[in-house]
Amino acid sequence: MTRLKPTLFAPNSFLAGPKVTNTETNYAAREPYSVVEQPLGTVKHVRIVGIGAGASGLNMIRTLRRNLKNYEHVVYEKNTKIGGTWFENRYPGCKCDVPSHNYQFSWRPNPEWSNFFSPAEEIEKYLDRVCEEEQMADIIKTQHKVIGAWWDESRGLWDLSVQKLETGEQFRDHANFIVDASGILNNWKWPEVPGLDSFQGELIHTANWPENFDYSNKTVAVIGNGSSGIQVVPAILPAVKKLYHFVRTPTWILPPRIMAMVMADSPAKSILSQLELDQQENFSAAQIEEFKNDPEFYKKFVKTIELDLNGAFSVLLNGGRMQQFATGKIIEWMTACLGGDEKLCKALIPTYPLGCRRMTPAPGYLEALRSPKAEVITEGIASIVKEGIQLESGEVIKLDAIICATGFDTSFVPRFPLVGRQGNVQNKFREETPRGYMSCALSGVPNYFTIMGPNAPIGHGSVFTLSEHIARYITRIIHKCQAENIKAICPSDAAVADFSTHITSFMPRTSWAASCSSWFKGGKADGPVTALHPGSRIHFFHMLEKFRGEDWEYVYDHPSLNRFSYLGNGFSTKELDPTFDSTWYLEATADMPLV
Repeated sequence: MTRLKPTLFAPNSFLAGPKVTNTETNYAAREPYSVVEQPLGTVKHVRIVGIGAGASGLNMIRTLRRNLKNYEHVVYEKNTKIGGTWFENRYPGCKCDVPSHNYQFSWRPNPEWSNFFSPAEEIEKYLDRVCEEEQMADIIKTQHKVIGAWWDESRGLWDLSVQKLETGEQFRDHANFIVDASGILNNWKWPEVPGLDSFQGELIHTANWPENFDYSNKTVAVIGNGSSGIQVVPAILPAVKKLYHFVRTPTWILPPRIMAMVMADSPAKSILSQLELDQQENFSAAQIEEFKNDPEFYKKFVKTIELDLNGAFSVLLNGGRMQQFATGKIIEWMTACLGGDEKLCKALIPTYPLGCRRMTPAPGYLEALRSPKAEVITEGIASIVKEGIQLESGEVIKLDAIICATGFDTSFVPRFPLVGRQGNVQNKFREETPRGYMSCALSGVPNYFTIMGPNAPIGHGSVFTLSEHIARYITRIIHKCQAENIKAICPSDAAVADFSTHITSFMPRTSWAASCSSWFKGGKADGPVTALHPGSRIHFFHMLEKFRGEDWEYVYDHPSLNRFSYLGNGFSTKELDPTFDSTWYLEATADMPLV
């Protein structure tokens, strides 16, 4: 691949309004048609800019390499190294809540995971190894942040403004295509509480945990009981002097996954009984060796656990027997973990439907809240004051440190001006419900793709295998543009509107749409579900198998805008390539079933 050197420019010159005026399609400027002197199958050169080098960004690099020719690719990563979520999140107790052997790339299995649920640093090291072994570093520019992107219709290109975070210098770049893999759970946010700046102690966010933060023998508050909060509480409790846990909305806490699989007589029950794990769910050295030396057993184990995970969707359907059964069992489990304490049970066991908020296992969390050192506070926070937290009653909780486990901005509003044919997407998504096409494209925004955009299946299991399917879908579209001389492609307004209508009609069937404060609904208690796919994990994979060309709008490279210019001079690359079997249609594989 060739690489073009980005052009340095003055910081303010590219941000000026006149630079971004040419964003509307002009279909009238047609010239007479003439045959293009190239064979059918010729692929044009394109430049692709990726944003983000977490798991999805790394997988995108590999997918493009395996499937495209005649392209150049650069990935801008704002952090000092790759890893995304698993580089940024390093708070005590941080680990994945998807089983380790299913939270990995299908093309890079790791039989050496130490625990049934991997700790954050182990996942980060796995991604580091993948990046090194796949030789991806030359594609990635760390400490580089995209701060603006403007579509130029006449050129069929994105103009980008990029900042070198180390020096503050800005430069200009361009791309035929942008693939945004910056992630949904990445842009962390402080709680919306007055007076945050007035606190004189240590103010920490779990997604920006300082390496030198010492919480031992301190009086600490943990605000929030989402996935981060319920992990950090039991991890730090033994060392702190006192812990106040602020809970606004209770969370469904699942029993340990292995226990649940066995009790539910799931497909995984049999194979789990053959594994060697200790009480902390660490794999024994002998078990890891068996995984390494018996690939058939290892594959069976991974696929069986995956089958179990894929069956979780039915629990989320309102009024179903599975949901009723699971709700009863989880209430029993939570009550037992809380020792039947009436006050704690009332504060911590939800009354909203199972699955309205993200469900997660949290070993030791409920038990930790029974400790004399822990106190659960459900009263609202009036403000942060210099001594600590003032409650709505007026009482002040004096603190040495406040830990905010308050999550991320899940509004889907782009983090930089993204100006397409219909203006800045930031403004549109602030004013309207974010809508996308199958989670990976936006109407009016040509040649721009997202991994985990609006209504992606982010709550449907491992993001690794999800990103593989999305990357293949996007890559097929880019290849189509290369091979068919398509300058610009984006889903039509009508297709996105129809997809949105289906989502809106479907979601009330699920507990996701119930009334509870959830990032599935952008942090609101009620409103449209914007963060989840309307169906199961397999449903999403099935949906992406075929490209629905009728849902897209096209602009062509040929001056006449003729859609068939790619047919070229009458010859095919399949007959001109001496390495290709030009009588492939006589092979048995050519007569395989079509569907």
